Amino acid sequence: MAKSRSLLINAIKVYWKTLFVIIWPLVLVPVFIFDNVASLRCLYVVLLMAGYWVFEALPLPVTSMIPMVLFPLMGVLDSDKVSLCYLKETNMMFIGGLVIAIAVQHCHLHRRVALHVIKMVGCSPRKLNLGLVTVTMFVSMWISNTAATAMMVPIVQATLKELEEQGIGEMYENPFADAANQSEKSPMKAPDREEEGEEIEKRPTKQTMCYFLSTAYAACIGGNGCLIGSGTNLTFKGIYESRFEESPGVEFARWMFLNVPLMLIMMCLTVAWLQFWFMGLFRPQSEDAKKIKVGVQGEQVAKKVISRKLDEMGPMSFHEKAVGLLFILSVMLWFFRKPQFIVGWAELITQHKVKDATAALIVVLLLFVIPSKPDFIHIFNRDESKRPKVASPALITWTVVHQKLPWGLIFLLGGGFALAEASKASGMSQLIADHLHGVAMLPRFWVMAISCMFATFLTQFSSNVAVANVVLPVLAEMSLVAKIHPMYLMMPATLGCSFSYCLPVSTPPMAIAETACNIPSKEMTKAGLGVVVVSLGTLFLLYPWLGGLIWDLDVFPDWATK
Repeated sequence: MAKSRSLLINAIKVYWKTLFVIIWPLVLVPVFIFDNVASLRCLYVVLLMAGYWVFEALPLPVTSMIPMVLFPLMGVLDSDKVSLCYLKETNMMFIGGLVIAIAVQHCHLHRRVALHVIKMVGCSPRKLNLGLVTVTMFVSMWISNTAATAMMVPIVQATLKELEEQGIGEMYENPFADAANQSEKSPMKAPDREEEGEEIEKRPTKQTMCYFLSTAYAACIGGNGCLIGSGTNLTFKGIYESRFEESPGVEFARWMFLNVPLMLIMMCLTVAWLQFWFMGLFRPQSEDAKKIKVGVQGEQVAKKVISRKLDEMGPMSFHEKAVGLLFILSVMLWFFRKPQFIVGWAELITQHKVKDATAALIVVLLLFVIPSKPDFIHIFNRDESKRPKVASPALITWTVVHQKLPWGLIFLLGGGFALAEASKASGMSQLIADHLHGVAMLPRFWVMAISCMFATFLTQFSSNVAVANVVLPVLAEMSLVAKIHPMYLMMPATLGCSFSYCLPVSTPPMAIAETACNIPSKEMTKAGLGVVVVSLGTLFLLYPWLGGLIWDLDVFPDWATK
């Protein structure tokens, strides 16, 4: 009997995802079986996908394709209408932004900028930490959080390793230090684990944990500063504009006016918290503070590492300069398309709606047209040796885009947009609204705070975009019931979906940091909880005021009910 139970438990451990995929749809059947209306059939699909997303029983992009199968078959939405959700304007903007980011990574421009900023900021432990955080945050505004973290972690590793080799600071604690100290006090000999052949797991020092964790946190926080910086931002844009078609929409410039100040304040407070926790900031007599006093020699070693890496890259190439200029052009096109304080360039050209996807794809087309080497200027040169024999490749090639573009994320966004569209068409939105009248009794600040904390809690255990896809449509309906500006509830919850700081499974940047130096989960959780408090506190204190200046959040808009 005991053996059979053990085999059953082992089978469940091994095949729990498969079992969940099979059992979860059956568990949800009562949702619509007794009242077979379109709104409840849509709710069934939403709950089904929510379960698959939260537990990752299927790959996230595969779960996102379920609407294309179930909505037509269950009579919720036509196939052609569902398929349109997977390539909305928001998705095209996302693709364009990713291609521009890939072009920056392809020519290594981001790495050169990172090294120059770190060298400029300084190389003492605290200054070096600040420099790494600043670069990661800025880069993460424009490319994915994962890519920003993956770029910066090798730079952190190389710098800390060089400092260790020069005898200035240690990356990992000495596992035998405590045993040696005990052996001095006790006549018994401390066990020699190396002689016993045991493998000792390296534990990073507090300083090392500070560098790697701050890099991951900077990537997460930096992604909030720009509309294209995170998939959750674009999920919000797509769901908001789909549910409230008469709204002014989510504009690039307004997003930055709100979120860049929030990002900077959150990042400053996060760095202060991490340096207090790991480096003894404001605690000058503590052991943590004494350990990071490396002096002038340590700064010179760190600066030497940065200078050597810059020398290895050589002078700035035409490829880097051209991509850099096109990157600046893309930011200008996004920002000045409809900046509010002046007439945007799109309004000067046409009366038709020109959105951010158009601006992104203008730059993408140029990336495929402009050559990476200016060889063409020698095509008519009298010196035959200088004439190009073959055409130079473009600044970016389709092969590179095909390999590096995260295609799965496009389906993930599309799946969320399909849920939002179906919930509106089937009447599920109204169904949810009818059951949320109790929410209208609460003060709107507490509605916002509770929804934001709920999203932040969920995102510690599941994909940011998946959580946004589940939470944001509900908040859209909640705002209508409570007569609260939709932006007042949905924007903070969107940002809360990126506050995934506590566990390696929370988000890829945290997993990269944990893997890079073997950070204990307990230490990551303790540090992450502090960053969560900092981020939520900043959001709750500043968003009602700052958001009100930009969107007039005190007034429930007429377009919300159309």
